[in-house]
Amino acid sequence: MKNTHSVLMVFSLIFLMLFSLGCSKEEDKLIKDIIPNINLEFNSEKEIVISDLFFSNNYALTFAENQHISIKHVKESNSITLKTKSDFVGMTLVEFTLDDNVYSIPATIHKNESYKFQFTPDKKYNELYLFGSFNGWNRKEIAMTDEDGDGTFEAEATLEPGVYAYKFFGDGEEIVDPVNPNKVPNGFGSFNSIRTIATDISEDIFLHVLNFNEGNRVLNFGIEGSQFAKDLNSKNIIALLDNKIIAADNIKLNQSNIAVTLPASVLNGKKLIRLAVTKDGRTTNFQHLLLEDGEPINNNSKFNWYDGVIYSLMIDRFNDGDTSLNNPVQHDSLSDKANYIGGDLQGVIDKLNSNYFNNLGINTIWISPVYDNPNIAFREYPEPHRWYSGYHGYWPISSTRVEEKFGNMKKLKELIDVAHKHNIKILLDFVSNHVHKDHPYYQNHKDWFGKLDLPDGRKNIRFWDEFRLTTWFEPYLPSYDFLGSETVLDTITANAVWWLKETGADGYRHDAVKHVPNKFWRKLTKELKREIEIPRNRPLYQVGETFGSYDLISSYVNNGQLSAQFNFSLYDVALPTFIDRDASFDRLDKEMQKTFSVYGPLHLMSNVMDSHDKNRFMAYADGDLDVSQWSAIEQGWNNPPKVDNPDNYKKLILYMAFMNTIPGLPVIYYGSEFGMTGASDPDNRRMMRFDDALSLYEKETMKEVSQIINLRNNHTALRYGDYYKLIADDNRYAYIRSDLNERILVVLNKGDKYQTIKLVIPNVYKASKLVSLIDDYEIDVSESEVSIKLNGMGYNIYSIK
Repeated sequence: MKNTHSVLMVFSLIFLMLFSLGCSKEEDKLIKDIIPNINLEFNSEKEIVISDLFFSNNYALTFAENQHISIKHVKESNSITLKTKSDFVGMTLVEFTLDDNVYSIPATIHKNESYKFQFTPDKKYNELYLFGSFNGWNRKEIAMTDEDGDGTFEAEATLEPGVYAYKFFGDGEEIVDPVNPNKVPNGFGSFNSIRTIATDISEDIFLHVLNFNEGNRVLNFGIEGSQFAKDLNSKNIIALLDNKIIAADNIKLNQSNIAVTLPASVLNGKKLIRLAVTKDGRTTNFQHLLLEDGEPINNNSKFNWYDGVIYSLMIDRFNDGDTSLNNPVQHDSLSDKANYIGGDLQGVIDKLNSNYFNNLGINTIWISPVYDNPNIAFREYPEPHRWYSGYHGYWPISSTRVEEKFGNMKKLKELIDVAHKHNIKILLDFVSNHVHKDHPYYQNHKDWFGKLDLPDGRKNIRFWDEFRLTTWFEPYLPSYDFLGSETVLDTITANAVWWLKETGADGYRHDAVKHVPNKFWRKLTKELKREIEIPRNRPLYQVGETFGSYDLISSYVNNGQLSAQFNFSLYDVALPTFIDRDASFDRLDKEMQKTFSVYGPLHLMSNVMDSHDKNRFMAYADGDLDVSQWSAIEQGWNNPPKVDNPDNYKKLILYMAFMNTIPGLPVIYYGSEFGMTGASDPDNRRMMRFDDALSLYEKETMKEVSQIINLRNNHTALRYGDYYKLIADDNRYAYIRSDLNERILVVLNKGDKYQTIKLVIPNVYKASKLVSLIDDYEIDVSESEVSIKLNGMGYNIYSIK
């Protein structure tokens, strides 16, 4: 009997092991990436590289026919072309099969109208064009013509509802629309005209999440919009669990309420439920709800990149922890501002160990490049040709050595290890566009790089758009030619993988993304997934820097390239909104909606207030710089800003309250937590100050900013919740973030005067009171109505009970 029992146990164990391995192999075949919604324009087509949608070792896909979209699958290029083929407008699902699994790609078809722009010039132009945010600021794409010879030139553009910046372009001259009084600073010392395309729909619609009954695994939703909710049926519901359709049998409709039952067998691990309602050419917001092992994701869940709060620091300018390393470059024309000041890796470690970052609420640090840089000064190409050192790290002369003025590889690994012990992630800054001319790559492989001399005799320097993929930043910074050499593509990709493997860092901030072709980013991300993310079960975060249109910036943001980019499009509207009294929150909210339409309601884009490439916020807030100023280099050198009016710190705190309560990851540039000021580079890179080096007002600012950041960390709705606007006018902005755990109301007043703000909370919330998360003050809600009192330049954040 004993022998029989032992044999049975061994057989059972072997069976369980084989079954487990079989399940594991089946799991490995499943697509892990969440395939995003694809936006399509009515009566048009769009080509998509399939690896941008999801990663797989096998792309042997079979697509099912779709009633509204024709699908052309080109296996050789691993791409699909989607073309609308009916008069349908709304959301549909594109289905495909891979490894015997059926998946669905949500696709939303929009029908946009054509709008006319007119310009009557006061002088003759040989060529006239319309350009703006709707065409990527392409100056010579939309020609203006005067068909009837009346002196008024016209052009049309197809636009969806939203806010658009535009200009005219005549014979090399940018022209603001002289008859349009609506204009905003463009950040380059001039203005852009603004045109708002309003929606003609009378009834607002929104899909609200109501609750989750964990006992029977039922998700409940409520539809706002009584006319829209009439006569709905299961065909109007788009419901996905990760990338698979939730069967209609699991969805119950009761007038404006939707109940979705989730089978327990499919809820192990992290899952994303997505749901939208589409009818009569309109589609609600696309709800995104995260579960972990069948429960709403909460503050005890494992770190997810949606939880990220990023702190950006320049190593040389942050903290001097080892004075023995101090060895600035010697040059008689090199200013201290443009030289090494003494910050190092040990200085960052010291602040990690003192809990500086933990107390502030930071869980991710992006450090400036650690590469070895030249030990001599070089002269900048533009006038007045000042001399600079490589203190910033962006002039690599080695792809494996750490700058000796910062420390060494051992010290870098120590920094990352200490950060991880403090539950802080580290992003390295990877420079993929160029090296310094003294780098061995350039010395030994000049064929890997683009040419400095153009055929017409010009130097290919700083042609950011005309020669976007080949231009050099400086005569001593040769740019790679990734399209001309597979060897350099393989080499730089392998180097990026090596840095993360060698150091244990958690991802990258990528420099100058738009100057590097998509081909590089696709190869890099594929190799990072194959060599690190999948085998080590370690999700990485890659955020890029690109200045340009939504189309350009978003072309790099997908599952096959970068996790995110810095949301400069939102920043360009947010900055004047919080600085200029005449700028309205309405335009900022419309820009928020544009962000959602491009990147989704739950996204990883990084939201910024300032950066090492931007003038610091306080220089604008305190009036040292006009909000239209993009470049303030000379002011930084000759008349550097300083904060004169402490009341203006309130503007910074208000911006921080906004930035930390909207979807996306907030990025805190070092010193901004207390309101450091500064003009353009290098003045915006002053040495960091701590403790007694801060004024009383700066200490108070930092305390309040820390409170705001930690509120975000403590409330899942501020990280994962949907976004519902209550009001957005000249000075008042109120919105609600809701997830399965809570509802949070954010109210901002950017006016100088005390305000009583009356709000109507959605009836489906059944709200009875608000409880301030700032001071615990309670306000009763009566029949969904509430009045909130705010001081000038004030804010509050409430839990809705």
